[in-house]
Amino acid sequence: MHQQIFSTKALTAVLCLGVIASSTSRVAAQGPGAGNPHVTGDLDAARRDFVEQFDRIGLNSAPGDAALLRILVESSRAKRGVEVGTATGYGAILMGLGFERTGGKLITVDIDAKMVAAARENLAKMGLSEVVSVVEGDALEVLPKLEGPFDFVYIDAVKRDYLKYFRALEPKLAPGAVVVADNVIRSAAEMRDFLEAIADDDDYLSTTIRASDIKRDGMLVIYKLN
Repeated sequence: MHQQIFSTKALTAVLCLGVIASSTSRVAAQGPGAGNPHVTGDLDAARRDFVEQFDRIGLNSAPGDAALLRILVESSRAKRGVEVGTATGYGAILMGLGFERTGGKLITVDIDAKMVAAARENLAKMGLSEVVSVVEGDALEVLPKLEGPFDFVYIDAVKRDYLKYFRALEPKLAPGAVVVADNVIRSAAEMRDFLEAIADDDDYLSTTIRASDIKRDGMLVIYKLN
């Protein structure tokens, strides 16, 4: 329904990741650890160990998904990003590593005070507190107040509200922005309005990618043309 073909920059940033996505899912499936050598090999020993030994919970991104997010951030040279749904910060850490290399910044939003505290602590341990800002609050209230533009967005929160999150950020998306939405296979019914809105809008190209087999799910990668 919502799969389309990427071109130019989007091809480089997304479609070429078919082989990478397959590889990362196999690595992630080899053991319970949170690490993935394809996205931690450039780190010093302390940082690499922290990522690879990260105590993930069910709300965290799967390793393969987080690996894809870092690659997308870096390959698109994103400078300003937003994450909707922080949990304990595993995905924010991997994206933060990408933004650190591009010289950019990430804002991540979560409504749960305990999750926010845990994420801030984990980001501090990784030395990413200056790169990633964790905002506590209801995303539907926080997102409209954020100052754009943004060139990278990751949505992984309440599934029925995906379209609301997207509409709150849409006026602030820069041309060429990449938007990634998680759980679009298993939760498709809950976000049907969002999936249909993207599929029906000629301003966006999109495709679904499964970068991890852990959750038997996939992410919709969206590219804003203009």
